[in-house]
Amino acid sequence: MVLTPSTMTELGSPAPDFSLPDLDGKIVSLTDFTDRPALLVMFICNHCPYVKHVRKELGKLYGDYCDKGLAVVGINSNDIANYPEDCPENMKKMACENDWRFPYLLDDSQETAKRYRAACTPDFFLYGARQKLVYRGQLDESRPDNGKPITGKDLRAAIDAVLTGAPISKNQKPSMGCNIKWKAGNEPDYFG
Repeated sequence: MVLTPSTMTELGSPAPDFSLPDLDGKIVSLTDFTDRPALLVMFICNHCPYVKHVRKELGKLYGDYCDKGLAVVGINSNDIANYPEDCPENMKKMACENDWRFPYLLDDSQETAKRYRAACTPDFFLYGARQKLVYRGQLDESRPDNGKPITGKDLRAAIDAVLTGAPISKNQKPSMGCNIKWKAGNEPDYFG
């Protein structure tokens, strides 16, 4: 495990396109969410202790906001050949056990993670009007073993703001987690 911060992509950037299979093999695309006032794209996986730490909050967050206009997708971009805990069968189990009713997608080529400049799990990207980036950063200050409660306060404040049209603070703290498990030779150049 390598503790890695998010890349803090430039605010205002457009959401990169994606078309990825969900757990039933149905293709889910960015264009499926053009009618939503907000879209949260989360890079997550099954085995990362940072994702495991917040897994219940991710399901709760979706439940709290899905009827208010927020669309959510989770994307697993890890190398499943070398990290079989992140395979689709285990993705289904993780989603079921944690009430993840949002689409949980497999980015087997890792191209979607590269387009989003995703670096860690979890890595959060919140898009508002016209699918422009309004927040990228941490869920909250809780980390495994730091004793701080899991509240989702940072991300929830951004979601509340985008859904009500209020300004979103540009003072955003990077998410921290395990590095995405890149396939050999597939590591992105944005870390260099």
